[in-house]
Amino acid sequence: MDTMKLNNGQEIPVQGFGVFMVENNGPCEEAVTKALAAGCRLIDTAAAYFNETDVGKAIKSSGISREEIFVTSKLWLQDYGYEAAKKGIDASLKNLGLDYMDLYLLHQPYGDTVGAWKALEEAVRAGKIKSIGVSNHTVKLLSNLIPEMEILPAVNQMECNPFFQQKELRKYMEQYGIRLEAWYPLGHADKELLSDVRLSKIAGKYGKSVVQVILRWHLQEGIVAIPKATSMEHIRENLDIFDFMLTDDEMAQIREMDKGIGTHDPEDMENAARLSALKVHD
Repeated sequence: MDTMKLNNGQEIPVQGFGVFMVENNGPCEEAVTKALAAGCRLIDTAAAYFNETDVGKAIKSSGISREEIFVTSKLWLQDYGYEAAKKGIDASLKNLGLDYMDLYLLHQPYGDTVGAWKALEEAVRAGKIKSIGVSNHTVKLLSNLIPEMEILPAVNQMECNPFFQQKELRKYMEQYGIRLEAWYPLGHADKELLSDVRLSKIAGKYGKSVVQVILRWHLQEGIVAIPKATSMEHIRENLDIFDFMLTDDEMAQIREMDKGIGTHDPEDMENAARLSALKVHD
């Protein structure tokens, strides 16, 4: 698996495997086992996905050395604030059955993000986490948090696909070397996106699927994509993007598809209230 360099020098695989909404106690373990067998080396979970334990089981039984697998999890809102975040970090490590996580993110931009970030920075210094980052942080939300940081985010995980390319955010993050990591890289199976005639024409030229063209676009834009799949067929399809390259003209065509509108607005305080109601533990 090819890698990209983060702003702290750590290497991250160019494509990951997301387990959002994959059930724990079997289904998630099976899916991660398939992904690892297919060659994926970046697994992305979260406390709020309620499947960290299955991810840990799959990693342990894979026979692959820990150093080869890049494990990401995320701190939930319930554990924001300095003291609570320290416990949340330890809970994720315990659930995963790991001594360290390669990347740990603030899952949402609400509540005491400053206190939580201080705990993440402390965990880096203690060797519990190699890289830290954020998720769902817009330019406004990032610019409010960055002055409070001693360690800059290595990653900002955001919704991103050809219909929602996060151009303003990516330009802002460039000055800090923050890497964009895309959730919903395929538009959450958006039928309009996956049937777009421009993408279909490009896919036909290379004998690839539209999905593969979209994931290749992310790769060439320097964006780490974390598509979700549960079947081995789709997992392998997602990973089979390294034997062709989009031309400058094709990249430009895809950039023109940007609508600038996604499915989630992190600055909408109704989302803050709704998400804060979710509890990941008693």
